[in-house]
Amino acid sequence: MSSQCQYCGRWDSRATVVDGIVIEADRVLLVKRGIEPFKGEYALPGGYMDRDERAEEAVKREVLEETGLEVEVVAFLGYYDDPQRDSKRQNVSLVFECEVLSGQVQGGDDAEEAAWFPLNELPGLAFDHGEIMKDFIENL
Repeated sequence: MSSQCQYCGRWDSRATVVDGIVIEADRVLLVKRGIEPFKGEYALPGGYMDRDERAEEAVKREVLEETGLEVEVVAFLGYYDDPQRDSKRQNVSLVFECEVLSGQVQGGDDAEEAAWFPLNELPGLAFDHGEIMKDFIENL
Protein backbone atom coordinates (compact mmCIF):
# COMPACT_ATOMS: atom_id res chain seq x y z
CA MET A 1 0.00 0.00 0.00
CA SER A 2 1.36 3.41 -0.93
CA SER A 3 1.54 6.36 1.42
CA GLN A 4 0.15 9.78 0.66
CA CYS A 5 2.11 12.18 -1.53
CA GLN A 6 3.35 15.28 0.29
CA TYR A 7 2.49 17.47 -2.73
CA CYS A 8 -0.92 16.38 -3.97
CA GLY A 9 -2.32 14.48 -0.99
CA ARG A 10 -3.04 11.50 -3.21
CA TRP A 11 -0.95 8.35 -3.50
CA ASP A 12 2.82 8.35 -3.55
CA SER A 13 3.80 8.12 -7.23
CA ARG A 14 6.81 6.37 -8.74
CA ALA A 15 9.79 8.63 -9.43
CA THR A 16 11.41 9.08 -12.83
CA VAL A 17 15.13 8.54 -13.30
CA VAL A 18 17.37 8.78 -16.35
CA ASP A 19 20.20 6.49 -17.41
CA GLY A 20 22.83 7.24 -20.04
CA ILE A 21 24.51 4.72 -22.33
CA VAL A 22 27.71 6.53 -23.27
CA ILE A 23 29.43 4.68 -26.12
CA GLU A 24 32.88 5.28 -27.55
CA ALA A 25 34.82 2.85 -29.82
CA ASP A 26 32.80 -0.27 -28.86
CA ARG A 27 33.08 0.57 -25.17
CA VAL A 28 30.48 1.76 -22.66
CA LEU A 29 31.09 4.07 -19.74
CA LEU A 30 30.07 2.63 -16.37
CA VAL A 31 30.24 3.97 -12.83
CA LYS A 32 30.96 2.10 -9.61
CA ARG A 33 28.23 3.04 -7.16
CA GLY A 34 29.39 4.70 -3.97
CA ILE A 35 26.06 4.45 -2.14
CA GLU A 36 23.32 1.91 -1.51
CA PRO A 37 21.50 0.32 -3.12
CA PHE A 38 24.11 -1.75 -4.95
CA LYS A 39 27.09 0.04 -3.38
CA GLY A 40 30.33 -1.12 -5.04
CA GLU A 41 28.60 -2.48 -8.14
CA TYR A 42 28.79 -1.08 -11.65
CA ALA A 43 25.88 0.73 -13.28
CA LEU A 44 25.07 3.11 -16.08
CA PRO A 45 25.51 6.75 -15.08
CA GLY A 46 22.20 8.30 -14.18
CA GLY A 47 19.87 9.43 -11.45
CA TYR A 48 16.75 11.32 -10.52
CA MET A 49 15.26 14.06 -12.63
CA ASP A 50 15.01 17.39 -10.84
CA ARG A 51 11.78 19.37 -10.78
CA ASP A 52 11.49 21.69 -13.79
CA GLU A 53 14.09 19.62 -15.69
CA ARG A 54 13.59 17.91 -19.04
CA ALA A 55 14.74 14.29 -19.37
CA GLU A 56 17.54 15.09 -21.84
CA GLU A 57 18.83 17.83 -19.55
CA ALA A 58 18.74 15.42 -16.61
CA VAL A 59 20.77 12.71 -18.34
CA LYS A 60 23.39 15.25 -19.47
CA ARG A 61 23.64 16.61 -15.91
CA GLU A 62 23.82 13.17 -14.29
CA VAL A 63 26.49 11.90 -16.71
CA LEU A 64 28.57 15.05 -16.10
CA GLU A 65 28.20 14.80 -12.30
CA GLU A 66 29.10 11.10 -12.16
CA THR A 67 31.74 10.82 -14.91
CA GLY A 68 33.21 14.26 -15.62
CA LEU A 69 32.11 14.07 -19.27
CA GLU A 70 29.90 16.47 -21.17
CA VAL A 71 27.65 14.50 -23.50
CA GLU A 72 25.08 15.03 -26.19
CA VAL A 73 21.97 12.88 -26.44
CA VAL A 74 21.96 10.83 -29.64
CA ALA A 75 18.73 8.88 -29.18
CA PHE A 76 16.00 7.94 -26.74
CA LEU A 77 16.24 4.18 -26.35
CA GLY A 78 13.19 3.43 -24.25
CA TYR A 79 11.82 3.16 -20.76
CA TYR A 80 12.20 0.47 -18.10
CA ASP A 81 9.36 0.30 -15.61
CA ASP A 82 9.42 -3.11 -13.91
CA PRO A 83 8.71 -2.28 -10.25
CA GLN A 84 11.37 -4.83 -9.28
CA ARG A 85 14.14 -2.93 -11.11
CA ASP A 86 14.56 -1.15 -7.76
CA SER A 87 12.01 -2.87 -5.55
CA LYS A 88 12.11 -0.37 -2.70
CA ARG A 89 11.89 2.85 -4.74
CA GLN A 90 10.25 1.44 -7.91
CA ASN A 91 11.75 4.07 -10.21
CA VAL A 92 10.83 4.32 -13.87
CA SER A 93 13.96 4.80 -16.01
CA LEU A 94 14.19 6.74 -19.27
CA VAL A 95 17.27 5.50 -21.14
CA PHE A 96 19.27 7.59 -23.62
CA GLU A 97 22.24 6.88 -25.86
CA CYS A 98 24.83 9.62 -25.53
CA GLU A 99 28.08 10.60 -27.19
CA VAL A 100 31.01 12.39 -25.58
CA LEU A 101 31.58 16.07 -26.33
CA SER A 102 34.39 16.84 -23.88
CA GLY A 103 35.91 16.16 -20.48
CA GLN A 104 38.05 13.59 -18.73
CA VAL A 105 36.64 10.45 -17.14
CA GLN A 106 36.56 10.60 -13.36
CA GLY A 107 34.12 9.38 -10.76
CA GLY A 108 32.11 12.06 -9.02
CA ASP A 109 28.96 12.74 -7.01
CA ASP A 110 27.75 9.32 -5.78
CA ALA A 111 30.04 7.35 -8.14
CA GLU A 112 33.29 6.03 -6.65
CA GLU A 113 34.80 5.71 -10.10
CA ALA A 114 33.96 5.83 -13.79
CA ALA A 115 35.58 3.55 -16.36
CA TRP A 116 35.21 2.27 -19.92
CA PHE A 117 34.31 -1.39 -20.52
CA PRO A 118 34.27 -3.30 -23.83
CA LEU A 119 30.69 -4.05 -24.88
CA ASN A 120 31.54 -7.76 -25.02
CA GLU A 121 33.13 -7.84 -21.52
CA LEU A 122 30.65 -6.14 -19.20
CA PRO A 123 30.77 -6.81 -15.47
CA GLY A 124 27.59 -7.68 -13.56
CA LEU A 125 25.46 -4.55 -13.43
CA ALA A 126 23.21 -3.06 -10.74
CA PHE A 127 19.45 -2.66 -11.04
CA ASP A 128 18.24 -3.85 -14.47
CA HIS A 129 21.18 -2.28 -16.29
CA GLY A 130 22.31 -5.69 -17.56
CA GLU A 131 18.94 -6.06 -19.29
CA ILE A 132 19.19 -2.51 -20.65
CA MET A 133 22.65 -3.21 -22.10
CA LYS A 134 21.50 -6.55 -23.55
CA ASP A 135 18.65 -4.74 -25.32
CA PHE A 136 21.02 -2.03 -26.55
CA ILE A 137 23.61 -4.49 -27.90
CA GLU A 138 20.93 -6.59 -29.64
CA ASN A 139 19.76 -3.48 -31.50
CA LEU A 140 23.19 -2.30 -32.69
